[in-house]
Amino acid sequence: MNNLGIVIIGRNEGERLISCLQSLITELTDISKIPIVYVDSGSTDDSVKTAKSLGVQVIELDSYRPFTAARGRNTGFRFLIEQYPNLKYIQFIDGDCTIISGWLEQAINVLDNNKSLAIVCGRRAEKFPDATPYNRLADMEWNTPTGETTACGGDALMRVQALQEVNGFNDTLICGEEPEMCVRLRRQNWKILRLEADMTLHDAAMTKFSQWWSRMVRSGWATAEGRAMYGSSPERYMVRQSLRNWLWGVFLPLISLIFAWPTSGLSLLLLLGYPVLGWRIYKYRLSCGDLPSHARLYAFFCVLGKLPEVMGQVKYGLIQWRGQQATLIEYKLPVS
Repeated sequence: MNNLGIVIIGRNEGERLISCLQSLITELTDISKIPIVYVDSGSTDDSVKTAKSLGVQVIELDSYRPFTAARGRNTGFRFLIEQYPNLKYIQFIDGDCTIISGWLEQAINVLDNNKSLAIVCGRRAEKFPDATPYNRLADMEWNTPTGETTACGGDALMRVQALQEVNGFNDTLICGEEPEMCVRLRRQNWKILRLEADMTLHDAAMTKFSQWWSRMVRSGWATAEGRAMYGSSPERYMVRQSLRNWLWGVFLPLISLIFAWPTSGLSLLLLLGYPVLGWRIYKYRLSCGDLPSHARLYAFFCVLGKLPEVMGQVKYGLIQWRGQQATLIEYKLPVS
């Protein structure tokens, strides 16, 4: 692993960051040979002090520019390649995650043997999926198909050469920065591969409905921004997802209510589309191997999530129209 560097990003992660760093130190038997940098985005807890005490290099982002995950990852990446120009791979990991033993070696072997791959990622799972229904939803969300894919998440092993070709992440994006960068990578004929392997454990720490709601608003923002950037491309990036959100989140209920009086209530039958949609999602999740109770949970919240996703799209449009600076949409609560 002499050609490997690690970039961790975080903000007010508390004990979650300690778990993250300790998992890496345990996995990397001689940490002095593997450069690790933690990039902090304005934490008000002891995150910086904790990272330094464990022998990790720390960069504290200033507040003159908005904090974003993309900015944090870029800062860490550029620092490492300046200090260690011979690095071939960077493992990015969020500060609320822990690395699974054996992942790094397996992923490096895959990149070593396939020069067309820019990114290798694996299975991110929730550390406490049964703690709350919202954690369970996140765990199911992470369980995506394996093989060649179009995008990755925040935890992934990436080839330095590929990142340099596309100039890394887009610092200005407050969310959806990984899929956006993957669009640019694929345009340069790079490939992304998701392995059937455990990669990281994530601690969503979602205990409140309001956290889940904010997370879905953020998802809607990423959809709107992705469509604005690449929706006119041949792949029609995020166009279908955006239209589905508007259909189920706005148009269908609005039309059914507006025409309820002139149609003597017949237009309300359109609302039967929601249980039909939920049933289709439920059957799909069963085909993925989920338990029936988990599939029902996922289907219900997927249907309900259309509204906050539309709100996220509207929020993006308003911010752009007003020419305002976008700021983070956070769902995590600081660790007390």
